[in-house]
Parts: sequence; structure tokens; C-alpha cells
Amino acid sequence: MTEQNSEHIVSLRKLRKQYGSFTAVDGLNLEVPIGKVFGVLGPNGAGKTTSLKMITGLLEPTSGTIIIDGVDTSVDPTYTKSVTGFIPDRPYVYDKLTAFEYLRFIGGLYHMSGEHAARRIKELLELFEISEWADGLIESFSHGMKQRVVFAGALLPEPKLLVVDEPMVGLDPKGHRLVKKLFKSLTEEDGMTILLSTHTLEVAEEVCDEIAIVNHGKIVAQGSLSELREKSGEDDGSLEQVFLKITEESKQERDNAVSQRFGNTEPEV
Repeated sequence: MTEQNSEHIVSLRKLRKQYGSFTAVDGLNLEVPIGKVFGVLGPNGAGKTTSLKMITGLLEPTSGTIIIDGVDTSVDPTYTKSVTGFIPDRPYVYDKLTAFEYLRFIGGLYHMSGEHAARRIKELLELFEISEWADGLIESFSHGMKQRVVFAGALLPEPKLLVVDEPMVGLDPKGHRLVKKLFKSLTEEDGMTILLSTHTLEVAEEVCDEIAIVNHGKIVAQGSLSELREKSGEDDGSLEQVFLKITEESKQERDNAVSQRFGNTEPEV
């Protein structure tokens, strides 16, 4: 199944994920425009990471449809994964490989030619300032350095869509600045789309073109920062103030939401 859509790289339709009677993602409808940094924000347990894992193919939806680059992920998962890069909140790498060997391995998975892979690896090692450690075993790297290697691996095949879950975890201030600058250049110069989930609201405020706020597995607000300010009534507020206002709930609303998500049963304590 292929759909022609020149405006959106990702389309989610009635996306749902259940674990028994618990609903983690509850009928999500979302369209992510091409060439933008799109932020997904929400409290802990809101369903953000679950949604990203379904988009990247790491989790199978209970129901609903995921379209990436015009292709249904359930029909041609190989293609949709080939155009999607993923950076998780924890860097999963092969510790017994060197940084160079790891990146060459990633290039092989994507069937990149030796010449193309070598050129890209050199570029990315320099970009993330890890050329000096290219022949060092990854097991000797700090968390932040491993995160840089994961970034390089995700960008190696030049994906159309980059899905990023908590990109700043473990990075030092220099790494923060590098990643924020990189996001802008990837979207504005290379036309890549970045789907970003983070709790670092200052980063989201600085780099995101559009934001969706998720709570209890549903989108409760979406738009640019100015549109979210208007919705929240925080006309001059920071993203943090807007976020807190939109996700603010009464105790009764919280109890109702928990009851619905747990199938009207009391959660075990």
C-alpha cells in the first residue's frame, strides 16, 4: 500500500497500543510534516516512547495504521525501516567493536557501497568529534561518547526520517550545542524530518517547529509554540509554563483517566 503525500513523512491513524486492560496509546492521530523538527512532549507514562517505538517498528500496534513516506509499515516494513533512523534514550551499541567497525557494520546493514560508507563514516566521525577514538573499543567510551556513536550510526544511511527519544541524555554542554545546531541543519539544508521526544523543554522550545503534547495516550494539544500559548492562555509564557498549564488536571480528571486506561479497575498498589 503506497499513498502519495508530498506534505507529510509520517501519518498515524487511530494508533492504539494495549497491554492487557491497560491502554498505553489511545487512538493517536498525527501527521508530521516533511523537513521539520516535530516535538512530542508529555508527562512520564503519557505514551510518547511507546508511540515512537511503534513508528520505528520496535513495537507492533494493537490497532491503527502507520504510514511512513507514503508506505504502510504493516505492508512493507523493510522499506519504512530503511528510510528511518532511530536514536533511543539509551545508546545500544556493540561494546566489543571499535567506533569505526560499528559504523561500517551499520553501513553493511543498509547495503551502502564501500566507498560511500567510508566517506560518510569519515564525515560523521569528524562531525561528532570522535575521529581520535575511531579505533577504540566502544566499551571504553563514556555514556556521552556512546551517544555520539549512536547519532553517527543513525545518520550514516542519510534517512528521510530521524526519530529521537531524549537526545540530550548523557551529552555534555558542547554536545548539546552540537546536536541543536545539527537538527537545524539537517531539516533546513538536507530536508530531513526529525521526530523528537524530550523532557528538556528548553531544547524543544529552541529547535521544534511544531509540537504535540500527549497525555494519557492521547494528543491534548498541537501546534507551534505561539498556537500552544494561545490555547493555554499563557500569551507570553515559556514552553514549560504552557506545558504545565495544558497538562494540568483536577484530581477527578486524573482518577477518571486512570480508571479508563486500566479498564475501570483499581490499579494494584
